[in-house]
Amino acid sequence: MQMIINGRKVDSSTGEEIKVLNPATGDLIDTVPAASQDDVEKALDAAQEGKKQWRGTPLYKRCSILQTFTLKVEENKEKLAKMVCQETGKPIKQSRWEVGRIGSVFNGFVEKARHLYGKTMPDAYPGLEKDLLFTKREPLGVIACIIPFNFPMSLFCHKVSPALTMGNSVIIKPASDNPLTEIKLVELLLESGVPGNVVQVVTGLGAKVGKWLSSSPKINAITLTGSTKTGIDIYKNAAANLSRVFLELGGNDPFIVLDDADLLLAVKEARDGRIANAGQICTSPKRFIIHNSIKQKFTEKLISELKNLNVGNPEDPNTDMGCLISEKAAITVEQQVEKTIKQGAECIYGGKRFNKTFFQPTVLANVTPDMDIAQDMEIFGPVFPIIGFDTMEEAIKIANNTQYGLGAGVMTQSIKKGFQVVEKIESGRVVINGSGRYRNPDMPAGGYKKSGIGSEGISITLEEMSQIKNYVLKNIF
Repeated sequence: MQMIINGRKVDSSTGEEIKVLNPATGDLIDTVPAASQDDVEKALDAAQEGKKQWRGTPLYKRCSILQTFTLKVEENKEKLAKMVCQETGKPIKQSRWEVGRIGSVFNGFVEKARHLYGKTMPDAYPGLEKDLLFTKREPLGVIACIIPFNFPMSLFCHKVSPALTMGNSVIIKPASDNPLTEIKLVELLLESGVPGNVVQVVTGLGAKVGKWLSSSPKINAITLTGSTKTGIDIYKNAAANLSRVFLELGGNDPFIVLDDADLLLAVKEARDGRIANAGQICTSPKRFIIHNSIKQKFTEKLISELKNLNVGNPEDPNTDMGCLISEKAAITVEQQVEKTIKQGAECIYGGKRFNKTFFQPTVLANVTPDMDIAQDMEIFGPVFPIIGFDTMEEAIKIANNTQYGLGAGVMTQSIKKGFQVVEKIESGRVVINGSGRYRNPDMPAGGYKKSGIGSEGISITLEEMSQIKNYVLKNIF
């Protein structure tokens, strides 16, 4: 497939390409261009023109075009699901779920925009009583949307939809491992009536393309979901131009199980939260902090549940867990597990990589709060480190002892205890009787500490993707 710049499908000006492989089989699916800096500049120049045209398009027309896009997605839903399944290694049933979210998120932003009202200021100050002052929201301009591999369609929605709805032009940078689905989505946007200079998709290595985009004075804002290291680099690049940044970054989410918890529910939430997308989710539970009185039973039941999982071919509708995004990613998980074992943990289930990109669901016992995995070592894979505690205060201390603060979960049958934990957890979201892998499209999703800057969701992103202008009519009365 080719990049799309100014409404045209193009190759890299250097002729360089990146291979897109099926991570489950190693088969070549397609190739995409490795964009040069000249290619990125062409996309930026097109987007500069596009922002003028799109902001001048009335809101009702923009909304109509975007709703047409959702209809085209529905027509192509099975094709999109199979595409993301093949290039990501995500089970087909999870891929279909992700496609199913596109329409609701796009339509949600459209409906919110139709009711995003300005404000009129009262005549509350002497000398200003003859003036009329009201506010209006205007687009920021050009927004770079840097989207990770793990949820290419869902995060496309949460970044591209509000940006376009508010009248911005966008340049989309997909992950180089799996850019095909996003290119297809851009094709559907263009077919729906979005002008070619309003939405661009540029493919290539993130270290290069991401730097060129985030450093450019032609960019007004960058929205990124990715690692904390990448987010810090983007933040530094953007600072020179005072470009706005919205960052959803890494997480090492705690999953606390108090002694009064429904054990079967706790095991189910732990399992489902961690094995989804083979554990490659920023908000999946990654540290299992279990009361010592029930730790043994929890661990035994968890292993029993993991034994019943279907791990294998992502295209099989019966598969519960597929592979990781690449062999490199699977090797990283393997090394992190080995490091944790060297620090004193015991692998009591799984722990092995197989078929290059697959990793067994893995349970690690005897994990202590001083180990890297219990603090800042985020494992993007299906690994369950079990950490014991005796008091609620101890559990909260372990949970907060990290640079991250993205999501968290607490299992308890006491609503009072649940709220006591929620109040003290340093995290952007805390779920009672569930894991932090929870996302209502309306919620303002964001993190504390080094898990990000800004929030993303239908209830808040339109404001993030726009700026307020004050209109003043002096001595009008």
